[in-house]
Amino acid sequence: MVRLFATARTLVIRGLQVAIVVVVLVLAAGYLLGQPILFGYVATDSMEPTIDAGDGYVAIPAALTGTPESGDVVVFEAETLDDDLATHRIVDEGEVGYVTQGDANPSPDQESGEPPVRESQIVATAVQVDGEVVTIPGLGTAAAEAEHTAEQVQHWVAVTLGIRWLSGASSLAFVVLIASSTLYLAETIRERRSSPQPMDANEKADSAGIDPRYICGGLAVLVAAAALAAMIVPVGAQPIEVVSSEQPSERSTVIEAGTTAEATYETTNTGPVPVVSYLETDGDGVTVDTEEFSLGYREELETTVELTAPEETGYYRVFVVEHRYLYVLPAPVIETLHGIHPWVARGTIVGILGGVTYVLSRSLIGSGPVHSPLNRSSTPTTGSPLRRLLRRLY
Repeated sequence: MVRLFATARTLVIRGLQVAIVVVVLVLAAGYLLGQPILFGYVATDSMEPTIDAGDGYVAIPAALTGTPESGDVVVFEAETLDDDLATHRIVDEGEVGYVTQGDANPSPDQESGEPPVRESQIVATAVQVDGEVVTIPGLGTAAAEAEHTAEQVQHWVAVTLGIRWLSGASSLAFVVLIASSTLYLAETIRERRSSPQPMDANEKADSAGIDPRYICGGLAVLVAAAALAAMIVPVGAQPIEVVSSEQPSERSTVIEAGTTAEATYETTNTGPVPVVSYLETDGDGVTVDTEEFSLGYREELETTVELTAPEETGYYRVFVVEHRYLYVLPAPVIETLHGIHPWVARGTIVGILGGVTYVLSRSLIGSGPVHSPLNRSSTPTTGSPLRRLLRRLY
């Protein structure tokens, strides 16, 4: 009975540890991608009393929610509002997009100059139960403080080391991740190649070390999040503002009504891994000259976009949507997966990279438990100072 209780207690603790790790990794992935994944938060009072300033909410990525409807609280890429990502409610649907409004605001966003929101601009939808948004008090305040602290540390390191690229978004996180992972794996390999004292089955069962599957799984998730960020952050729906005018103009986007003009779409691959991209259009009167292309490291591409101005004069918006994938599979395979759905292609690539990372890290770390400071009394104290330092970190 006592052993059964101990086993149940261990499972509960392990479950809580895994849950905490998953939540942290999800929040980190959302930070890297620049959009909410599972959790989001508001920084203003525009959604009070539904969501108070500084509170969080449960958010589901738009790719998993389907077509939004009136009454949904959505996160969208705003063009004129104070926040790049706005969390407002859909109050109506027009011919060219959705009408949105904060619950505390007296009028819709579109009356303040924000264009109608297209479905391609919506990145997530807040979960509602019986018409009430599921909120998490204080999550936004805590996330904002953590982000501010991380930015200060990142700026200090960049200035101290004199490395400008470290000041870029999420650069320091990747450096710390790569450095700590490399040191940990190197020290683990070095120590495992030494001649450790044999341990019988009972000692292995009693040693409450960290299961290496958790570490390997964490590394795999971080690699997958970085890969997903590389495929999503630099691209997406790029708006093109078209003015249908009575007279022609030298500006490529000011077009005589009823005629067609050409503009240029530019894209660059700043990552070290080659990518495959596909261009699509969202809106009437826009076509692209190149729909599929590949880019190597720091390679740039310019393609022609044909814009046709409507017969009626006025201001219009169209979008060129770029879907980007890491070139880790043959191009025909990526094209087939993309044809099914962009998230099928992304999910397959992320799954492959995460799986390879997990298998490689398991082969390097092995199957023995990795001990934490909580059970150091039951573990050998031998090893290099670097190894002991890493034990404190992990």
